[in-house]
Amino acid sequence: MEHHEIKKKFDEVAQDYDGQRRGLIPCFDDFYGAAVAWTETPAEEPAVLDLGAGTGLLAAMLLDKYPNARMTLVDFSGDMLEQAKRRLARYRGTVFIEADYTSYPFEGPFDAVVSSLSIHHLTHEEKRRLFRTVRRLLRPGGVFVNADQTAGASERVDERYRSLWIDAVIGSGLPREALDASIERRKLDRNAGLEDQLQWLRDAGFHAADCVYKYNEFTVYAAWT
Repeated sequence: MEHHEIKKKFDEVAQDYDGQRRGLIPCFDDFYGAAVAWTETPAEEPAVLDLGAGTGLLAAMLLDKYPNARMTLVDFSGDMLEQAKRRLARYRGTVFIEADYTSYPFEGPFDAVVSSLSIHHLTHEEKRRLFRTVRRLLRPGGVFVNADQTAGASERVDERYRSLWIDAVIGSGLPREALDASIERRKLDRNAGLEDQLQWLRDAGFHAADCVYKYNEFTVYAAWT
């Protein structure tokens, strides 16, 4: 599936994206909470890069933690970034880049690189290349935190993940059309296994990588330079 098809899907849902997050992510608070907790840096004004930043949901949480952070948000959906610009208007040092982060020529270094629910759309080879890029962009002692979807250990496990997720979304009271639209978007997913991704991070030169939170397919892992 080409990147422009993914972009089109997220442009279409930009206006409703935030309002549906809690309904579509059964573990919303713990999932994002873990991503924020593990994005840890001693820098007083950390430089943070958010890959696939969308509406700025994770970036806003990190700016609550690090109000003096120099945040760079990149996303190829201009409609999503418009939402982020409104959300983060009071943070004057924030940079917004409308681009495909798999090929954008970033200028580092960064103290932290983060991402949420984005990297799973890439092919596995694109994931591996991205991890090498992230490693190059991070300062010594920097951290990469990804809150994302990962594949189960077997097709049967993935099927169970899916049925549990559908049950949870229906139980949340989210309108059926929102669930159907999300199911359609998830056809674009290319989830990779957790252990594979941790090994790809080590192969990219990170000295340590670990899973720090997991609820079925919703997974947060971190890696350190």
